[in-house]
Amino acid sequence: MTQILEIRDLKALARRRVPKLFFDYADSGAWTEGTYRANEEDFAGIKLRQRVLVDMSDRSLETTMIGQKVSMPVALAPTGLTGMQHADGEMLAAQAAEAFGVPFTLSTMSICSIEDVASVTTKPFWFQLYVMREREFVLDLIDRAKAAKCSALVLTLDLQILGQRHKDLRNGLSAPPRLTPKHLWMMATRPGWCMKMLGTNRRTFRNIVGHAKSVADLSSLQAWTNEQFDPQLSWKDVEWIKERWGGPLILKGILDPEDAKIAAKTGADAIIVSNHGGRQLDGAHSSISMLPRIVEAVGDQIEVHLDGGIRSGQDVLKAIALGAKGTYIGRPFLYGLGALGKEGVTLALDIIRKEMDTTMALCGKRRITEVGRDIIAE
Repeated sequence: MTQILEIRDLKALARRRVPKLFFDYADSGAWTEGTYRANEEDFAGIKLRQRVLVDMSDRSLETTMIGQKVSMPVALAPTGLTGMQHADGEMLAAQAAEAFGVPFTLSTMSICSIEDVASVTTKPFWFQLYVMREREFVLDLIDRAKAAKCSALVLTLDLQILGQRHKDLRNGLSAPPRLTPKHLWMMATRPGWCMKMLGTNRRTFRNIVGHAKSVADLSSLQAWTNEQFDPQLSWKDVEWIKERWGGPLILKGILDPEDAKIAAKTGADAIIVSNHGGRQLDGAHSSISMLPRIVEAVGDQIEVHLDGGIRSGQDVLKAIALGAKGTYIGRPFLYGLGALGKEGVTLALDIIRKEMDTTMALCGKRRITEVGRDIIAE
């Protein structure tokens, strides 16, 4: 491939470079994958108004997300197993995001730890929290994020139980991954990936191993992860998490206006309209289709962000026009990471930035902060 012009090009290259079980993990949805597809497809139904003979000079995509300055309204979403797309993946992605001026969000289920990422960055990143049954571990995670000077906590609400993803089951993917003959063959067909992975010692869930009670190695980790996601997580848990954290709090996984209204009363700083990338409830609405209803439900009570289905700068612009103050990309940066490492993450961000900037200009706007519903063709 001589030219990489769009996110699809990075996806095609990542497919050739990342072992199948890990590529499929990133590129999969629950059950029929209907919601996963809808997340992308529903953006196409939103049409833009072309405007002419307006001043398009001195454009700017700079804005803020939860009061923090960003070079464009895009953050890297928390994604599990990122370090299996490319060796030291979370560290490289965080460095790319920092250089680009956008937030990086580290997942609880990351391969590189909070401390690993803090060791290679100079500015605060965000941390995403899963609430586990072992509350001591959760409290320790929050304290470790505070010690690393993370500037926001993203609390995920929609993973009390795991949705079924057929690709992962067919590939035999587990947490942590087991090295079966089938898996070894998948890895052997990607020698470049293997060489990079041999050059790092970060190949397990480093936020968990050595931190959670009784988890000292891979064998104990599997038993622990199988039983730790807490099905009893409720709205009352937000209060003690917010108190323990003491900083900006973002609630991720809101897809219903009624839930949005409840979330707005918690004192959180923002909500993320999200269906977990179509990886949980198959058959749910797409994130972008629910965004206007949720924005209307909460008004100016709480900042609204959007996650799910963004594959271009035009998608970001459409989300902003429909009321989002920020957006998140997961798969686009994972494709870039799997394709070209840190350079690929930067390239994914640059593709989105250029597409957003050009589209904004052709819609007659010079500042992202001026973009509103008037650019949407009714």
